[in-house]
Amino acid sequence: MTLEVRLFCPYIMEVTMKRRCKQLTLVGTLVLICVNVVMVYSGTQSKVSDEFRKDFIENFNRTGLNTTPGDAMMLRILVAGAGCKRGVEVGSATGYGAINMGIAFERNGGHLYTLEIDPDTVKVCRDNIKKMGLENTVTCIEGDALKTLPKLEGQFDFAFLDALKSDYLKYLKIIEPHLKPGAVVVGDNVIRSARAMQDFLDYIQNSPDYETVIIRASMEKKDGMSISYKIR
Repeated sequence: MTLEVRLFCPYIMEVTMKRRCKQLTLVGTLVLICVNVVMVYSGTQSKVSDEFRKDFIENFNRTGLNTTPGDAMMLRILVAGAGCKRGVEVGSATGYGAINMGIAFERNGGHLYTLEIDPDTVKVCRDNIKKMGLENTVTCIEGDALKTLPKLEGQFDFAFLDALKSDYLKYLKIIEPHLKPGAVVVGDNVIRSARAMQDFLDYIQNSPDYETVIIRASMEKKDGMSISYKIR
């Protein structure tokens, strides 16, 4: 091999390496761009506008099992105002209350677990949660609340009871060990169904661990809710 060729070989290798580095850099840049585009596109797909949510709630096909608009807004305000981060709802129905509370939990960076016993209703509830873009904030759990509640772990700072009225105290007793001081507990239909839940009302209104008030946020059903603050 001549001297000229020997001197020229390192130059060729250096040029080749530089070209390969540039190619690798370009490929890496393209991959990052594609990943970012996919992430942005995915985020756009799952993002639901405030206008859509407002219209969806206003035109929600409510049944007699759903909370009234006034009660649902009261629940949302309670969650938002108290800064609740982890809540449980007993009795989802088709999810009208859950999506209203879900908006507040989303704002707070929290999560709501809503429990429903009827399989067909669970499917409708989950579908409504997804349409509202709240599937990462609200989880609908299927099954009898007396069986599913004990499986929930961790602490909660909000609870809404709206299932079988005669079981309200049972629900509360299961949740109670998980309630943080300062937690808010709401019971629905406490005026018209007072007899069916008298043990619950006696307990929540007379226990030194709670401060309780009965309110009417809506006259649609001529009913009301108990709102309790857990002192300790």
